[in-house]
Amino acid sequence: MATQYQNLSDYNLEGVDLSRLSEQQYAVVVADWNPQITHKMLEGAVETLNANGVKPEHIKTVHVPGTFELTFAAKNLMDDYYCMIDSIKVHKYAAIIILGCVIQGETPHFDYVCQSVTQGATLLNTRPDGCPVIFGVLTTHNMEQALDRAGGEHGNKGVEAAITAIKMANNIW
Repeated sequence: MATQYQNLSDYNLEGVDLSRLSEQQYAVVVADWNPQITHKMLEGAVETLNANGVKPEHIKTVHVPGTFELTFAAKNLMDDYYCMIDSIKVHKYAAIIILGCVIQGETPHFDYVCQSVTQGATLLNTRPDGCPVIFGVLTTHNMEQALDRAGGEHGNKGVEAAITAIKMANNIW
């Protein structure tokens, strides 16, 4: 697993122009299934956005029942834009972060949900009229692995997702 080599909360914003962050708006969609995990990820994402200059009032949080519903909400947020300029949408959100946690069970449900949300996020990111959709979804074998990645020994996936959002919204890749 990749997190054994790097803590999810370690990041480098070298080369990123943070001067526009106070003007940018971000959306975070969080699944309420496994809230002991996802709400810690949400906390990490929001704190990281704020710490790097995004105003609290410029962060919209949307709660959905589970991880499967993340892409539906992200699509609706993506379609929320300020105006059209020369046939180009000016998006309300610089980036949309989706946060969820799917823990392996005894049935193939895990595989279907993981594949669906991954494919949904990928499709949203290929829209020519879209904004970045950041994949902050944990897919773990057990609760311990999830806790380790939601503020535990491997950092916080929400922090990593927020930094990725900042980088993608400011064209740093």
